Amino acid sequence: MITSIFSKSRPINYIAVTTLLVACYFLYLQKHPEWMNSAEEILSKVGLLLVLAGSLFIANFVTKKNGLSKDNSYVFLFFFSFMVLFPSTLGNSNLIISNFFVLLALRRLISLQSLLTPKEKIFDASLWIFVATIFHFWSILFIIIVFVSILFHVSRDYRNWVLPFIAFFSVGVITLMYALIFDKSLINTVIDSALIDFDFNYFTNNYQNFAFSLYVIIAIFFFVTQSLTLPNKPLNMQSSYKKIIVSFIIGAVVFLISAEKGNSLLIYTYAPVAIMATNHVEATQVNWMKETIVYVIFGCSLLTFFSQL
Repeated sequence: MITSIFSKSRPINYIAVTTLLVACYFLYLQKHPEWMNSAEEILSKVGLLLVLAGSLFIANFVTKKNGLSKDNSYVFLFFFSFMVLFPSTLGNSNLIISNFFVLLALRRLISLQSLLTPKEKIFDASLWIFVATIFHFWSILFIIIVFVSILFHVSRDYRNWVLPFIAFFSVGVITLMYALIFDKSLINTVIDSALIDFDFNYFTNNYQNFAFSLYVIIAIFFFVTQSLTLPNKPLNMQSSYKKIIVSFIIGAVVFLISAEKGNSLLIYTYAPVAIMATNHVEATQVNWMKETIVYVIFGCSLLTFFSQL
């Protein structure tokens, strides 16, 4: 039943999932109700919710606009499911904002296949990634996708290879000026976050362990199926799917090497896995298998969310 509901791109689907996101977000915030004592904190939390919702819509837009899926709402549903699978994601403002800018960059890079205004898209994507780096240093690794995209589409023009460095210089100068005027500790904060840590002993309960194990199984399964079916995709679309695969790999590396480990670091992989999961569901011909996949992801995510409150 749920597959028939989300097999079409209806406004009611987006309204329902967005409503669920709002409900889950404020349920999570009730763990630390002191945020309601300050108008500034209330505005901050509402703003963060808008960024979360915006991330959902950007991922959905990237998928629809660039033909990465059919006309359905699965990406929207899966992305939301992964968000609530790890409730700590909903409270990590730096990662939410950083991932938002990475998605903006991915939107520009996927559309590069049209070859319309490539220089603007390369610069914009690089700019967004370096802005994301301010909030979480290791998101700088996503600059690899920029160079991969240049290699795929516009490698012959040497100026395209220079643009990411111009974007780096632009963000660096603006950030330095902001730090000197408003917050001198910002530069030290960014530098201190550039640490590598492979310690995974961060689980505090069995529910976190279960959620992590479930997500790893889901992510690896869809990554493998997407990689195996890649040669069957239309030739003009293969570069876009490759970018999604590379994005997932980079997101996984960011999780592996980042200090201050937590399941919320997996946020960079949510959109790529949601797109790969959508492709798999669309390619599945047996209806009960589709239903099983969607129910397992959506149902287990909600169950695990409420278990961790």
